[in-house]
Amino acid sequence: MPQPLDTIIIGAGTAGLAALREVRKRTDRYLIVNEGPWGTTCARVGCMPSKALIEAANAFHRRHTFEEFGLRGASGLTADLPAVLPRVRALRDDFVAGATQATNGLGSAQRSGRATLLGPRAVDIDGTAYSSRSIIIATGSRPRVPDEWLAFGDRMLTTDTLFEQPSLGPRVAVIGMGPIGVELSQSLARLGLQVAAFTTGHTLAGLSDPTLNAELAALLKQDMVLHMGAEAQLREVPGGIEVASGANRVVVDQVIAAMGRVPNIEHLGLETLGVPLDARGLPTVDPQTQQIGDLPVFLAGDANTHTPLLHESADEGHIAGLNALAPRPTRFRRRSLLSIVFADPNVAVVGPRVTDMNPHSTITGTASYANQGRARTAQRNQGRLCVYADHTSGRLLGAELCAPDGEHLAHLLALAVQQQLTVHDLLGMPFYHPTLEEGLRTALRDAARQLPNARTSDLAACPALGVPALD
Repeated sequence: MPQPLDTIIIGAGTAGLAALREVRKRTDRYLIVNEGPWGTTCARVGCMPSKALIEAANAFHRRHTFEEFGLRGASGLTADLPAVLPRVRALRDDFVAGATQATNGLGSAQRSGRATLLGPRAVDIDGTAYSSRSIIIATGSRPRVPDEWLAFGDRMLTTDTLFEQPSLGPRVAVIGMGPIGVELSQSLARLGLQVAAFTTGHTLAGLSDPTLNAELAALLKQDMVLHMGAEAQLREVPGGIEVASGANRVVVDQVIAAMGRVPNIEHLGLETLGVPLDARGLPTVDPQTQQIGDLPVFLAGDANTHTPLLHESADEGHIAGLNALAPRPTRFRRRSLLSIVFADPNVAVVGPRVTDMNPHSTITGTASYANQGRARTAQRNQGRLCVYADHTSGRLLGAELCAPDGEHLAHLLALAVQQQLTVHDLLGMPFYHPTLEEGLRTALRDAARQLPNARTSDLAACPALGVPALD
């Protein structure tokens, strides 16, 4: 067995690269091993290629507003999908190249191969055993696809294969309407495909507020057929794949499985750690340290299933990289929860979901964008914002929204939640006119009216003018 290392990093995605950055500052006795393609899930098959597709779809969809703006000739525009997809791949390849630069020049400290745990201080890599003072597991995740659906071959798509297609459709079904399903179904529908979307639940894109779910469902139905509340069943029929859900039937050319992701932990050897594993085969991981029990083993990123988002994975890799080489693990305060779905309008959840809040001590302030001045000028006056605050203190607890440019508003709200600001604190801040952010002020005023200790002595109490274009 080679001389003991200080740490072994298994996986070179976002969490693994973040851990590597910290490890390299502290030791040269490390090894990073990766099975399969190098480059992060986000760059290769996730955030970045999907956003490139979404931008093309939204640009094409804007043609529907041109006549109202006085811009003629929009009916002559077409979407050339075999031209759209190569641009997506070209951008994707550039993003992947940027991600792989982080491991260039590592020499013998970088390995391609399968790693299997032999215990909390040893790893087998393709038949060679290595001992290490600590281990960082950052093996990521993959799309969930029922085994029986694999029989449909290359007509069964996931984010791993979707962006490699020379073209798509014309009839597509999307199974699963979480964040990924909502983004893909809307973008493909806006590029001219016939899209039927299915979800077993009654919530969309991670939202929990029933008012917002109803609003988003109505908006999505403008672009596609949407079936909710029943499991989708697939079978081969003449002319394609039949998707059945309750009383609904549709025949499509391709199916996109967007049913979430599963951690890459098979054959990893977690059972050799000597700690209890749950029904999924996962150990308990401390979210503040990324440590498994009191072992010198750290499980970060999508593989631990805590919050499978890039910024969270980067934080977890950072924490794991520091703690793996520290005498005692440091407990880190995590950031406020923030999830954004790049549908149109944007969807976001800030802080805990409203269904996880105490309904007896939580008030809701809401604002519709239907008549909001700036949104109307851009013909983007759709959606709604809900903010949630503690009834006694007025402290902002979180927010859910389906609103134009909501990705920016969500960041402002996440900052406010993390800084523990109150409704009145926020109302005392400047709101420029005319901006979409004025919708937040409307929601805050609605919340303030429900608080027992309304302020009257400062500008937080400045009321609305009662003129829609000016409020």
